Amino acid sequence: MNNTEMSTASRVDFIESYGARREEALGRRPRLLFLARAFPPARNAACPRTWNIAKHLARLGWDVTVVTAHPSVWRHIDNPQEVEDQLRIEGIQRILSDHRWRHLEGHQLNCWNEGLGWFIGGIFRAVARRLGIDNGVGWRIAAAQACSRLSKGDADLVLATALPVSAFRLAKKLSERLGCPYVMDYRDPLTQNPHRKSAASSKLIQEEKRLLAGSAAVTIVSPSWAELLKRQHGVGSKMHVITNGYDPEDLSQVEPVQFGHFAIVYAGVFYPPKRVITPILYALKRLKEQCDGSMSEYYFHYYGPHQTHVLDEAREAGVAPHVVLHGHVSRAEAYSAIKGANVAVVITSVVDEASKEAQGIVTGKIFEAVGLGTPILLICPSGSDAEIVIKDTGLGQAFRGNDVEGIAGFLRELMTGGQVRSENVAEYSWANIGKKLDTILRRVLHTNPNVQIA
Repeated sequence: MNNTEMSTASRVDFIESYGARREEALGRRPRLLFLARAFPPARNAACPRTWNIAKHLARLGWDVTVVTAHPSVWRHIDNPQEVEDQLRIEGIQRILSDHRWRHLEGHQLNCWNEGLGWFIGGIFRAVARRLGIDNGVGWRIAAAQACSRLSKGDADLVLATALPVSAFRLAKKLSERLGCPYVMDYRDPLTQNPHRKSAASSKLIQEEKRLLAGSAAVTIVSPSWAELLKRQHGVGSKMHVITNGYDPEDLSQVEPVQFGHFAIVYAGVFYPPKRVITPILYALKRLKEQCDGSMSEYYFHYYGPHQTHVLDEAREAGVAPHVVLHGHVSRAEAYSAIKGANVAVVITSVVDEASKEAQGIVTGKIFEAVGLGTPILLICPSGSDAEIVIKDTGLGQAFRGNDVEGIAGFLRELMTGGQVRSENVAEYSWANIGKKLDTILRRVLHTNPNVQIA
């Protein structure tokens, strides 16, 4: 038996024995209906969070059923058979739905999005934005239909993760029909999202207020965003911070890319003008100007869909020969690149903003590097929650977007043998984060007279 088989067998033994003890103690396992439009095998930034929530709650004694879009809905998927195997091992059930109105997210969803299709889809998206239509509405309609056979007693709790806001709308509707509470999990703010291109409508703000008022608990990924919701909607004690994190099991099998030179890696997307690669490339230009023969050969590697942005900025900075573009790759390939990198770049915003919206951005990419033990170069605003992660773990340094000299200095230090320390990393493991979420959800069950769980 090889190491992978032994690891899988051990996990099965652990899950079965632990689950049996929990069932015996409770009389029965509490039933969780988890609304997560994006879920593996979809290649989507939300999937590490949705998968780990389902996986670790199942291990902590929940019967988890995930309501999600069918894998065929997504333009990019990773290892569907492996996902099926893992779902079986963890005992996680799924209710799969279609996804209508796919042109609202043509870059992520399978639809006609080339040539004339791209033009028609663009009109469709423009009209939807003008009318305030949520891009997940087509999934909500299909998911509601997929859940039509559920009845009272089939769920003790509904947990919805969003964006899109449609997941929260569906949670409230199912909660009322099934006679159980619902909990709202925010991956990003809804009406105060820093990536919004226009201000949220008063109608949406009022709807969010109603959804929050009806919820039994609310979780969100960062302290600053929690403060925003409390300030805007008076959420109070219902609010809890459940950060993103890393899964040691998921990362333990990652083999590092052998770059053969000092490798600076960024894997992900950009949101111009606030999240751009420009400061990194001008830091490379500064290194080039300062080169005295003491530094190793170095290259910046980009993994993601925004190659044009990176190449244009590299040419402008005069460092295009030091840039390697890899395009859109699987999550496994991105993990291998981060593990093999000498430093991983994480950018929340290159603008030094004091707003809570900007300070609350803690992209999931930071936790991948933490879990893989790769030094991190973080660009973020002053007072950012992401900087707290860097300080807690000791795995890198944080800089403002205009500090090109500081960024270049940190890179030079690493190139010439500088080291980072690693501490408190386990705090951001999903095994620990899952326990915090489990405590919150069980508290909801124990305060709900309609749910009879010991």
